[in-house]
Amino acid sequence: MKKDIIAFWGYPHPDLIKKTKQKYPGANWVDLDINFGYPSSKSTPDAYCGIIKNIFDNAFYLKDKIIKILAAVGKDKCDSGFFAAQLLKNAGFDVEISYFEDVSPLENLCDVPVCKSSLALKDKLSIITANIVAQRDYSHLKPSRARFGFWGVPPNDLSICDIFPPETHVFGWSRCVEAKNPANLELEMYVEKDLPTVFFAQTFCAKNVLAKYLAQKYNGLYIEIDGTPSSSAYAKIEAFLRLR
Repeated sequence: MKKDIIAFWGYPHPDLIKKTKQKYPGANWVDLDINFGYPSSKSTPDAYCGIIKNIFDNAFYLKDKIIKILAAVGKDKCDSGFFAAQLLKNAGFDVEISYFEDVSPLENLCDVPVCKSSLALKDKLSIITANIVAQRDYSHLKPSRARFGFWGVPPNDLSICDIFPPETHVFGWSRCVEAKNPANLELEMYVEKDLPTVFFAQTFCAKNVLAKYLAQKYNGLYIEIDGTPSSSAYAKIEAFLRLR
């Protein structure tokens, strides 16, 4: 079987992405963070972050087609990403570590037209993550007047996004990714004051402490979800959006 996939997770440094594109111009790029529904690799504990589970499940399922893995670790990802990189390297993958910890002052950051657009929330998050590699220009998107906010990383199951209206602006790590500053904690903790915001974190993720703190500070809704959202999670978000 021909190896034709460059796999990655998080936001590998743009210089590394550029170098890899030049070296493997015909490769297909696959984001291992995404839940493709592949069989479990049984590599992680049952009680573990769903996104990290995806990394292992996807990597082992696609192993025969993966040329190499660009592994984001450090403050721009998490300790679990660092552990995954070492374990996959031990399993025979060609893994290249990436630290993307450049932090710019907020006033010097590039604009975030996708986060502020009137696209559906699911489309916003999908475009933001896809654009890590695609690097398309979305400056033509017109900003919408925000009615709600969504703070956090792209959920493991994006169907939860369908509850939100198009005038939902994106904050948290997802906003940092569009701004090309995935390790910028000041930007990650920024939200618009008085904007009703849902603060989301994946179950077992360290970002839960940020989500809960910010939800309390800004009178938002803190919610954690692992895997497929429960009916209770849907109901909490729907009630919050309706009442606010």
